[in-house]
Amino acid sequence: MEKVRLIAPCHFGLEAVLKREVLNLGYEIDCVEDGRVTFLTDLAGIARANIFLRTADRILLQVGKFHAETFDDLFEGIKAIPWENYLTEDARFWVTKASTTKSRLFSAPDIQSIAKKAMVERMKKKYHIQWFQETGASYPVRIFLLKDEVTVGLDTSGDPLHKRGYRQLTSKAPLTETLAAALILLTPWKKDRILVDPFCGSGTIPIEAAMIGANIAPGMNRSFMAENWKNLISKKDWYEAIEEANDLIEEDVSMDIQGYDIDGKMIKAARQNAADAGVNHLIHLQRREVKDLRHPKKYGFVITNPPYGERLEEKEALPELYSQIGQVFTELDTWSKYIITSYEDAEKYIGKKATKNRKIYNGMLKTYYYQFLGPKPPKRRTEER
Repeated sequence: MEKVRLIAPCHFGLEAVLKREVLNLGYEIDCVEDGRVTFLTDLAGIARANIFLRTADRILLQVGKFHAETFDDLFEGIKAIPWENYLTEDARFWVTKASTTKSRLFSAPDIQSIAKKAMVERMKKKYHIQWFQETGASYPVRIFLLKDEVTVGLDTSGDPLHKRGYRQLTSKAPLTETLAAALILLTPWKKDRILVDPFCGSGTIPIEAAMIGANIAPGMNRSFMAENWKNLISKKDWYEAIEEANDLIEEDVSMDIQGYDIDGKMIKAARQNAADAGVNHLIHLQRREVKDLRHPKKYGFVITNPPYGERLEEKEALPELYSQIGQVFTELDTWSKYIITSYEDAEKYIGKKATKNRKIYNGMLKTYYYQFLGPKPPKRRTEER
């Protein structure tokens, strides 16, 4: 079966999490770079990657890679790609995005325009027509330039993969679903351990945790651009991937996942989102301030995204808020606590230095994932038979 390269972009700082996911799917890693993982699979892997990967932003089918220092180099390199192997005669195709880093070519609009012209020239020669109606399936193209190396990919996802289909209502500064999933996967949390998010907003972290615990694939309830690429991937491949995902769901799982927020409207939104994700029976959601967080059980997890104070009036309230977080953390002394924030004085007001912290870019915003690790729970004794 013919091998293809798929490129999975992700948040900067989360490449290792995505790499582990790809390996768990059974695919071979080609390379790991800042903000993306490239791997080898067959064309049917397009469906599985889109449906199963929790931390990828989208899935691109790599169609070309070459060196270009001038726009002539770019034109010829794009023209040399066998577009007729990927695009039908009636295909609608365009360069939806071009990004460039440390390259001689830095004008994204010019890159997009020249690339489209080169694609048309190639298609003209192969299909022997001068005008393309573009009434068929859509094939958006994405181009990356890094140090004059050009990578060209077809966007198989369409809408970014964080759009799982369950989140209609969001808070003011929501985490994407992909980032929330990655934060959970960066911890040793398992479905038999308590998980609390005291700043749950629209419920993204608790919902993603419930989906992970119940083994619900993130892309089961949405559509993808490549579903219409019948010349490349069959409907059968999509049906089989969905069937595989359905077979893996753990229907009878039970978990102790809790989400709290000071805003009652957000709790209402979180409940609706959880219901739309099919995990509302696995999550307890309640209006509660962080200072009131208590739990009688030991060895639980807090994974949360508290306010960063991006606006001045909000920033003034952060010292008191993070002091309250610190007091709660002190009382939950056997718990492991994980916080993502851009607030630089977080550790100061929490009153404790994190065991570890990890730099993660949330869009263009540099954040830190502070990890306050608690003791491991004692091993359960196995009953003698």
